[in-house]
Amino acid sequence: MTSDTQPIRVLIGKPGLDGHDVGAKLVGRALADAGMEVRYTGLRQSPDAIANRAVETNADIVGLSILSGTHLTLTKNVLAALEEHGVGKLPVMVGGVIPVQDHATLMDLGIAGVFPVGTPFEEIVDFVRTRVRR
Repeated sequence: MTSDTQPIRVLIGKPGLDGHDVGAKLVGRALADAGMEVRYTGLRQSPDAIANRAVETNADIVGLSILSGTHLTLTKNVLAALEEHGVGKLPVMVGGVIPVQDHATLMDLGIAGVFPVGTPFEEIVDFVRTRVRR
């Protein structure tokens, strides 16, 4: 299979202590149904574990699902871990309970896209396809 026909590789990470992952799994299913290869880290992952998994899976994009209200700190820590692991250029998107007033701050940190609870799956699929060209 050539790189032109390989599916987009998406890593969905659940950083922090949040124990709810239904949304992450539903987004992952929507991306998989759209033909993408999706890996899910499981609950309660450290930023370092997510960065390791991004390297191991050769991810094209990383999605973080955060519902705990610690999205700014966790996002900063995941971005730093990705940089430390040599994959700091990967686009990262964040979804979950993200207040509107924090969207610009996340974008300033380097996040590629912010998707609050209730974002249509088609919007997320289109975003990933646009960000990761094959």
